[in-house]
Amino acid sequence: MRRMDGRRIGVDQGNTDIFSDFSQGGDMWTGTGARERRRPVTFSEPFRAPPLVQVSLSLWDFAEGANLRADISADDVTETGFDLVFRTWSDTRVARARMSWIAIGEVHSDDDWDLSQPVR
Repeated sequence: MRRMDGRRIGVDQGNTDIFSDFSQGGDMWTGTGARERRRPVTFSEPFRAPPLVQVSLSLWDFAEGANLRADISADDVTETGFDLVFRTWSDTRVARARMSWIAIGEVHSDDDWDLSQPVR
């Protein structure tokens, strides 16, 4: 469990189109086997430390006649952003996908002091 100072909790959220391969004949629509797409996300302001990030599918347009397979995640989470990751495999054909995300973590405060800096 991660504990945070309740006075400093910040929440950022968004909805990001990961890809739209149907109209361009991209590999998520026409390919087979393991495929992956990443989209970088930048937070609206930095967190004090890497936040907790939860992702979900908000749009998934897929072809009929094949199994539906998806592995979604947040990767490389830092204080300033992360990568949204969508993976599929085998014969799954995905025309387009959009992912929603929410980040929760401690944010900077006017009460933060940096004692490593010399006083001027």
